[in-house]
Formats: sequence, structure tokens, C-alpha cells
Amino acid sequence: MRPIWPIWPIIIFNQGKKMNRAEFDFATLCEVVHNFNLQGDVFRAERYGSGHINDTYKIGVNLAGSPINYILQRINHSIFKQPDQLMENILRVTEHQRSKLSSGSDVDASRKSLTVVAAKDGLPYVRDDAGNWWRVYLFIEKAQTWDRIENNNFAFEAAKAFAGFQNQLADIPGGRLHETIPDFHHTPKRIETLDRAVAEDSHGRVAEVQAEIDFVNQRREECARLIRRCEAGEIPERITHNDTKINNVMLDDASGKGICVIDLDTVMPGLALYDFGDVVRSAAAASREDEQDLTKVGTRIEIFESLVEGYLSEATFLNEAELEELAFSGRLITMTIGIRFLTDYLSGDQYFRTHREGQNRDRCRVQFQMVRSMEAQADAMEAVVRAVSKSVSPGRCS
Repeated sequence: MRPIWPIWPIIIFNQGKKMNRAEFDFATLCEVVHNFNLQGDVFRAERYGSGHINDTYKIGVNLAGSPINYILQRINHSIFKQPDQLMENILRVTEHQRSKLSSGSDVDASRKSLTVVAAKDGLPYVRDDAGNWWRVYLFIEKAQTWDRIENNNFAFEAAKAFAGFQNQLADIPGGRLHETIPDFHHTPKRIETLDRAVAEDSHGRVAEVQAEIDFVNQRREECARLIRRCEAGEIPERITHNDTKINNVMLDDASGKGICVIDLDTVMPGLALYDFGDVVRSAAAASREDEQDLTKVGTRIEIFESLVEGYLSEATFLNEAELEELAFSGRLITMTIGIRFLTDYLSGDQYFRTHREGQNRDRCRVQFQMVRSMEAQADAMEAVVRAVSKSVSPGRCS
């Protein structure tokens, strides 16, 4: 069975025609693109993807009679305060990936990492007169992303790809990467931010979500579990993606294998468990992220098992403490994302893009219902990790 709910592009411009979702007209996008080292004539620009943060467009260029595609993105500099440091991270990461891939004889290497297209001044970005930051990537053909996975093999391949990405970056030279968003997955600090939003109640929404606030309060102690183990030196800091939702890995159209990890804005120091946890949160979900009927919401144990198998097939770098917390990581990151949705709802929907009233509230409720589902299946999930770990590395876990 093929997965459902692909991220279909929504066309908003075509040869100068402006439609109602436009934030930038066709001429403006062409002006931006012409500041990059692209050859040919732009004939198409379409809104692309389902990301909550940046504005992404698929750009079609006619080059000597052949259509060439690129990805153009406007970096959300209200969230990423130092886009120059963000792009420095991305260049270091992608260049290191290419050095690994090009050392072999892989003729498909250019599809297995993002390629940053330089601006005409040599920088990896362009700033327009309005202060917007733009970047361009080569468009990766014959692969796509998915918002929801129904196929166990796709779950395996996606998790394997994210673990492989961590493996590629384990020996990146040049010192520590920049923290593009400090304390991104630091759950206790996310709770502190929630507490301030509750106290301020700037949009009069606290009474509506008191049950969700109580849900967080009942789990405060558990939310500090990985931070405590990291501070104790039991769980190491690694270079991690930090946003491993399932639609941030491209799967090959023909083989279904993970071909390229994308959306590198939050690649920075973190815990490997954060990456695995977010894969579980997004891939094992039984429903859409903003499902309003909570009876449809849960975490699918069969998908979780495939994720563990795929991840552990590549993540041989994990220590014993990380293995012990693998099942819990899904619960923690789901809780953390739920806290972020709740905080954003109370603050007037300033961070995550919404398309209807109450969407961040509903997203929060879905996350918390998934946490309940994982709590109910905790023993089964722990058993899966133990069994898979033994099969991958016999004798590792007793």
C-alpha cells in the first residue's frame, strides 16, 4: 500500500498570474531569483510544501529548451534571528555530506544531500530591499515527502535515513555548530514559556484550554528526564537535525528508500533522542496533526516497531543510556511539541502558521492524546526496543 496525503504543491503564480494566496507577485520572485547563479528564464513559481515556518516556492526555469526546477525559500527571520549563522551551519553540513558521498562511486550523490545555490555575490543567501532573507536549493527530482505514512517499509526507510544523517555528521570538522534556536527541545524551558503565556493570557484563551494546562502540570517532573541525564553526563550532546517530522525526509519514487534529509534550519547541537522522538511523533501518528475528532488519534505500535528497526539499523553510535530512553523519547517530544502548540495558541498564534481559527489548539490536543496513547503502550514500546536492539547487536541488552 502506498502512503496517503502527499504534500501537493499549490500553484499561486504562473507566468505573472496572481492568485489569492500570493504574498509575493511573480515579478518580485523573478527579481529575487535573478540575484542567484541560475541560468535561463523563469516561467513558473508555485507555493510548495506544508511547512509551518518558511515560505517555500518551486521555481521552474527554461534552460536551452529544458525545464529545470529549484527551491526558493524566504527564511523566517522573526524566528531564525541570525540567518547568516543558520546558512553557515547548512553550508558546513551539506559540504560535509558531499565530501562523504563523493568519496564513493555513487552516481546519485547529488540527490542525497541538499545543494545550496550561491548568490551572484558568492554568499549563500540574498537580502531584498525589504529585509527578507532568501536562499535557493537544487530541486531533488523523482522523490517526494509525505505528511502521513501507512507503509511499514516507508517508516523503516525514513528512520534509517535520519539515523544515517546523524552518522554522516558525527565527524564534521570545525567546532560546534551555531544554535539557530537556543534550547529548542529543552522541555523544562518550554514549560517556563508556557507558564508565562498562561499568566499573561494575552488573548483570553486560558479558560478554554485549562484541561490541557492541567495535563502539562501533571507531567512536569517527567519532562526534565532527558535533560537531567544529559547534565549528568549519561547522554551525550551530538549534532542532530532537531525537526525530524516525517515530511523532512524525501523518499525515492521508484524504490521507496530514504533519499535525502531536508529542512536543515535546526541542525545544531542536541540529543539523538530528540530526533528519534520526533520521527515517532510524526510517523506513528494515527491521524492528521490537527484532527478534531480525538477518537481517531493515537500512536500506531506497528509503525513504531518499523521506526525502531530502521533507526537502529544505522544508529550504531547510541550508548546504553540512549537505548534505555528510546521509547520514552517519542513520548517526550510529542509532549514538547504539544506544549509549543499550546503556548502559541495562548500567545495569539505567532509562531506556527495557521489556516483556521483554533488550529494550534487542536494540534495541541492531538499531541496530548498521542502522549496518552504512548503512556498506555509504554510496556509494549519498551519491549520492541529491547527486542530490536538485541537483533541488531546481540548481547547488547540483557
